[in-house]
Amino acid sequence: MIKRRLLSYDNSQLFKVFNRDFPQLVIMAEESESAELFKEALRSYVSSHVISSEGGSSMRNCVAKHILLLIEHDNTIVSELSTGEDLPVRTLTLFWQFLTGKLSEKVSPDFFIDLYRQFELLEHSEETVPDRALVKRQMNRWPTGLDEEVKAIRASNKERIIAGLIRKIERRHSLSSRYQFAENMSYAEKYTLVKEWWNTSRFHLAMAIKSPTELNFFLGGSLSEETMQMLARARKKGMPFFVTPYYLSLLNTSSNGYDDATIRSYVLYSDELVDTYGEIKAWEKEDIVVSGQPNAAGWLLPDGHNIHRRYPDVAILIPDSMGRACGGLCASCQRMYDFQSERLNFDFEALKPKETWDKKLRRLMRYFEEDAQLRDILITGGDALMSQNATLRNILDAVYKMAVRKRKANENRPEGEKYAELQRVRLGSRLPAYLPLRITDELVAILRDFKNKASLIGVSQFIIQTHFQSPLEVTPEAKRAIEAILSAGWIITNQLVYTVAVSRRGHTAKLRQTLNAMGVICYYTFSVKGFHENYAVFAPNSRSLQEQQEEKVFGLVPRNKQRDLYRLVRHERPLGKKLISFLKENHLLFAATDRNVLNLPAIGKSMTFTTIGLTPEGKRILKFSHDNSRRHSPIINRMGEVYIVENKSIAAYLRQLQEMGEDVKEYASIWNYSEGITEPRFSLYEYPDYPFKITEKMTNLKLENE
Repeated sequence: MIKRRLLSYDNSQLFKVFNRDFPQLVIMAEESESAELFKEALRSYVSSHVISSEGGSSMRNCVAKHILLLIEHDNTIVSELSTGEDLPVRTLTLFWQFLTGKLSEKVSPDFFIDLYRQFELLEHSEETVPDRALVKRQMNRWPTGLDEEVKAIRASNKERIIAGLIRKIERRHSLSSRYQFAENMSYAEKYTLVKEWWNTSRFHLAMAIKSPTELNFFLGGSLSEETMQMLARARKKGMPFFVTPYYLSLLNTSSNGYDDATIRSYVLYSDELVDTYGEIKAWEKEDIVVSGQPNAAGWLLPDGHNIHRRYPDVAILIPDSMGRACGGLCASCQRMYDFQSERLNFDFEALKPKETWDKKLRRLMRYFEEDAQLRDILITGGDALMSQNATLRNILDAVYKMAVRKRKANENRPEGEKYAELQRVRLGSRLPAYLPLRITDELVAILRDFKNKASLIGVSQFIIQTHFQSPLEVTPEAKRAIEAILSAGWIITNQLVYTVAVSRRGHTAKLRQTLNAMGVICYYTFSVKGFHENYAVFAPNSRSLQEQQEEKVFGLVPRNKQRDLYRLVRHERPLGKKLISFLKENHLLFAATDRNVLNLPAIGKSMTFTTIGLTPEGKRILKFSHDNSRRHSPIINRMGEVYIVENKSIAAYLRQLQEMGEDVKEYASIWNYSEGITEPRFSLYEYPDYPFKITEKMTNLKLENE
């Protein structure tokens, strides 16, 4: 059982705990004249706990293996991939100094709490048995945007926000704005007009909240003085601020009702993010493009910042359009580096396509057309659906023409030398959650028309890759938007960022279930990037593994049913109802089609790692291996070991949960998860086979010494 008070102990108290619970370790340290001798004695001690006979504790063996890895890597130096800095690993040396009273440097209590838990598991290991009934109870804690109580609070919020919008419009002096009141209009007439405007996405973008003072006003003055000071610092540093009235209506400003921490942490920044802004580095090293030079993954790209690439099969297209903006700025956004450099922004007028864009788009399409391996284009930003309909139609038309030309060129290439043809088109957008009113009949017609004609030339996968962060975002408006997109023949997949608020027990499971009921399937559950700006929202990878093995397990689709699910998602409609029936027939709480992963800088996604040390702050040092289920840039064959330091200690994470009202006893098994293995990909996310053999040649690739 987890000792909650241990999370608040200082080093002197922890020393007493080790003396009381593990006197043999203290004696071992005192009898060792050096850290090296202590490690030798400890290696023998730990090895004696390994049980090779049947019926032995596999957990104990795993913990023993973990501690032996800590010993093996002690007094080594590793290169930390995200920072590029050399990192000394001194886990057991510092532990020996602590036990012998010779510790001279500052080491966090969290460091020793983690080690205490490992030795506790070694001596008193217990296998964790997932509990379906418990997971269902934990899921039931989290309401959705379709629940009556939530809809009632949102209706009240909407009334308050509309009143504020009327006041805002009355004070506007821009004659060019389409949202103005005629002279002598009564308040009732103004209210009716704003309520009508509310149903259009353009209105919400025009009326977006762009300052801390305005935000507090529209939230009924509910923000604390401390929060306001932090947001004022953010504004002074030039951080963009953009929240639509629609999304603001999801926040609960009263002390009663639903817990909105998950979406609130997307709207409100943290001290760490504000302090770091201006000095944020790109986690995705491949996004740093220098003209004429390969990016960190080895790919040569056109000048500018329109194409990002790390894999052979897929590249990202970021248009020069309003697609470089978003429906709001997420506090944990992976492209915060690009907002900082102002390549992404909220200046809609400046982002309207210039006359040169069509010419540039043709050049960018040639990159896809003339590349031997590209078969998948992800149009994103920003947000792909922020582009106006005419712009999006032009982009999709350019993609279609490129695919036709690439297919035609293949006719003259012999078997084994043919280029990969376009198979998958994706639009990356958070608007189904942030501003579902954007999904209009005209947009759906554009999607349907493109799907119909592109299907005839071999494109078989059409995906809106969206990002719902909370069941609260699944509102009646979002439901209608999802149904409309599905009616156009496109599939909707969800990518979740695994923040602290999201990581609470049952929350992710409930989101999967809620999305499935709408016809959305889950794609990735991402660990938050590990840089300091994300400290407030980072959940350790051990919690992601814990969720995967103790909660997500109740959505694992049996292997003999995966083909049925694949067929259902591709062809059956209405998909939401069909998915619900499939889940009931197979006794699943949801369909666990997503993979829990960390996006490693420049080289891909993985959750295959071992823990090889702790920093003095108690942060775990992880050694990652690549995901072998997909192709990577050949550069990975030239890279050494991949090491990543986590953003915070497990103890610090648990204290955050306590502050949010969580019972940390429910997370006690988190200490068990010191190594992970990347989950297999659901078949829907695999590329289909070609009826011909493509070339093994890679173009647009330049590796050193070649």
